[in-house]
Amino acid sequence: MKSFDVLRAELSAGTTTCERITSGYLRTIEEKKHLNALLSVFPEKALEQGKIVDKKLQNGTAGPLAGMVMAIKDVICIKDERVTCGSKILENFISLYDATVVQRLRAADAVIIGKANMDEFAMGSSTENSAYGRVKLPQDETRIPGGSSGGSAVAVRAGMSTTSLGSDTGGSIRQPAAFRGVIGLKPTYGRVSRYGLVAYASSFDSIGPFALTTKDTASVFQVIAGHDPNDSTSAEVPVPDYLSQLTKDVKGLRVGIPKEYFGEALNSEIRQSIEKKIDVLRSNGAIITEVNLPHTEYTIAAYYILATAEASSNLARYDGARYGYRKEDVHDLSEMYIKSRSEGFGTEVKRRIMLGTYVLSAGYYDAYYRKGQKVRRLIQEDFTKAFEKVDCLITPTSPSTAFKAGEKMNDPLQMYLSDIYTTSANLAGIPGISIPCGEDHQGLPIGLQILGPHFGESTLLRVADFLETT
Repeated sequence: MKSFDVLRAELSAGTTTCERITSGYLRTIEEKKHLNALLSVFPEKALEQGKIVDKKLQNGTAGPLAGMVMAIKDVICIKDERVTCGSKILENFISLYDATVVQRLRAADAVIIGKANMDEFAMGSSTENSAYGRVKLPQDETRIPGGSSGGSAVAVRAGMSTTSLGSDTGGSIRQPAAFRGVIGLKPTYGRVSRYGLVAYASSFDSIGPFALTTKDTASVFQVIAGHDPNDSTSAEVPVPDYLSQLTKDVKGLRVGIPKEYFGEALNSEIRQSIEKKIDVLRSNGAIITEVNLPHTEYTIAAYYILATAEASSNLARYDGARYGYRKEDVHDLSEMYIKSRSEGFGTEVKRRIMLGTYVLSAGYYDAYYRKGQKVRRLIQEDFTKAFEKVDCLITPTSPSTAFKAGEKMNDPLQMYLSDIYTTSANLAGIPGISIPCGEDHQGLPIGLQILGPHFGESTLLRVADFLETT
């Protein structure tokens, strides 16, 4: 595994080429295909793009990501390639256009090597819900890589790509980043265009990068961030120079520690690892303050009411009539709808559609959906008040390290609780980043989460970069 910094230095020294770099990743993908991290691979297109980038490097016209090879979560559209969303219902669907993030990556001369496996329609915390089989961990194939962007995290950690893109609706970038010992950034809602991202819960979904280093994370984020007129929720906020913020200095930074995130449910080894990092910040001049986020206990309930409601609405389009899987040999339209959806969707997706339909129904809308929206506002206000006192928050990413495959598949509530520290950021629309924070006694990675105010990614990257080298 080599960071983008190292690869760029080798390219500058003339000791390698982008084509050779791409070939190396393709060999690794073939060697490690049993991990099931990638659903589609584009060898010819990737090598051709590598040759084009090499020519640009020779004549001095290469973009800022020249030499970077990327995997893209299979919920993001790439023109003329499959976008399955990990689902049988879209097994043979070919995208008609590039997502905005893909356009921007190509313009910056990144090479796209394939599409990463995922929980079906990004609904899951373990990447066990994919219709195409679960993703496995290289060092322990009995454990899960986190989800729903498990394939994207494994691709980076296993050396199948330099970086990757995932999507985060309730922790789907940060949790697998924590389980795999890589960096995963969930941006502020509206900072990165969702145009070309297949919707799960439209007011929660965000696209963000996985990388080995903070600098690589910032390099990708610099390219994909910014307003897009194709996305009505895209924010017209100037994009700062994120790389210039990596000062390795935290003196005077106000860091909040929310006591609600350090309760009895937190694994003791995770607690100790994070407390050591807090001590490092304190000893280097950061001001550590305890803060309260009193509505934290309601985040899981509010999230699974609101997100499933939006999923029920968004996934109504997959009816077998317009595109996607269609059941043949049916007698009428109603039977075609029912059988197409019953056979095309997996168990977890059907569970969330039914939950969402229930909370939106006439008799329960006020009791569940409307109340969930009110709780969401209270959670947002908690963060607003906290960020009046501090510049960022330090929390665990997950209450445990990577668990065994199948351990929580028959207990949806326990699986949902895996997201207890991450869903709040999506409810509030704030940015969050997970960085490696040591290992437990089994050698499994521990993740530390940094949360910031809206459009506060510069601070998150600054702290992450500092902690990465201390």
